[in-house]
Amino acid sequence: MANLIRRGRIESGNWPRLDADGLTALATQKQGERDSPAGVLIPFELWRSKHDLCATLGTEVGVLIGDDDDLTEVAAHLPHAGLIAVHFPRFTNGCGYSIARLLRGRYGYQGELRAVGDIMRDQLFYLGRVGFDAFELRDDQDCEHALNAFSDFTHPYQASSDEPVPLFRRRVG
Repeated sequence: MANLIRRGRIESGNWPRLDADGLTALATQKQGERDSPAGVLIPFELWRSKHDLCATLGTEVGVLIGDDDDLTEVAAHLPHAGLIAVHFPRFTNGCGYSIARLLRGRYGYQGELRAVGDIMRDQLFYLGRVGFDAFELRDDQDCEHALNAFSDFTHPYQASSDEPVPLFRRRVG
């Protein structure tokens, strides 16, 4: 199970990722006869094509967004997403930062925004600045140690999702 930091706390629960077969299997099981997870995470294209089926699952459904997904299409469905997870395929891939900033700023997404994939402690402070509030760390990362990342810097200079006023404007007076 992956390490999860959610809103500044370590949590053990996690949403399993499902493909089309897993989604169909979950939908065909009777609700009383299955171990329903808190929620399930499915790729955006699958979520978009099977939205009616997702509504019948009896569990919350989250959307996994990748670099190639069209954010204008995602934005139309934001009110129906219980969780949005942005996949980082590699540590060096920065597209997820832009996706988060757009989801929070331009599209006004208020729900949980989770960074998943190749996520390490060194990224957490910056991921939080652009709007992520949950982080699924790689298995080799220590959650207790990673929590310290949020206090690496006390006064960020630039404006961002977590502080819309830049430091020079905050220090007036």
